[in-house]
Amino acid sequence: MESSSANSTQPEDGNVRRFAVSAIVTCFNEEHNIGDCIESLLWCDEIVVVDSFSTDRTAEIAQSYERVRFYQRAYFGAGAQKNWALQQIQNDWVFILDADERCSPELRVEIDALLQSEPAASAYMMNRRVFFLGSEIRYSGWQHDRVSRLFRRGTAYYENRRVHSLLRTQGEVPILSHPIDHHMVDLSFDEYAFRLGKYGYWGAAQCWRDGMRASFTDVTLRPIWRFLRTYVLQLGFLDGMRGLVFCLLQSYGTYMKFAILWGWQTNHARGIEPNLPDFDNDEKTWEGLSEVDSGE
Repeated sequence: MESSSANSTQPEDGNVRRFAVSAIVTCFNEEHNIGDCIESLLWCDEIVVVDSFSTDRTAEIAQSYERVRFYQRAYFGAGAQKNWALQQIQNDWVFILDADERCSPELRVEIDALLQSEPAASAYMMNRRVFFLGSEIRYSGWQHDRVSRLFRRGTAYYENRRVHSLLRTQGEVPILSHPIDHHMVDLSFDEYAFRLGKYGYWGAAQCWRDGMRASFTDVTLRPIWRFLRTYVLQLGFLDGMRGLVFCLLQSYGTYMKFAILWGWQTNHARGIEPNLPDFDNDEKTWEGLSEVDSGE
């Protein structure tokens, strides 16, 4: 893989050169989102799209962009997909989005300015504005949603988890001023409900693999607490009907995770093993993670 630590590029709308940036997008059946996501990344010097064998027009749309390098790979979780994608990029600075996210114009300008000289940190965090059926979710805890998505290659990797994999970084991670826009639920509400069930299944599988088992409290009280925390304590009720539906959906996802886990352990006692999803057991996918952890 070609290294380009000294590479810089000329921004389309300015006269100052900056360090070159590779964008990574992972996706599955995102035909309604992938075009807008890529459009928001056309300022990057390359765009690597890793698709999990979509059955809609996602692949066709992504490959219609000249700047996109398109790959397809079996899905073992978001962390595995993104770590694998990091092995495909050509530049030392990387910016990562999911297909239902957009780089805001203000964030693009801020990143351009940041990379016009040697950045003080190796990774940067940004806020996310979450949109649900066309309106921003201002509360329910999402007002504090922050993610690390801009970093120097080799200094950050995703942890080995099937779902909700976090980025492990080195050193201080400053927060940029402008946000990513996250269109979590835009057109297909019913698809999101099915997606939550899938996340529950993957979360249960991770718990099973980690040796965790579900108790009565997990199945009953955790979902109730999730709703009360997001809807009441984190002011989800201020988002009106969207806030109510949104918080109930998050509670449902928590219930599915622990109900599935309880079902597996009940069947295990009867001699029936759970049907777990595949995990990425290729050591190469996770070798960068051990390097980051050892450098902390």
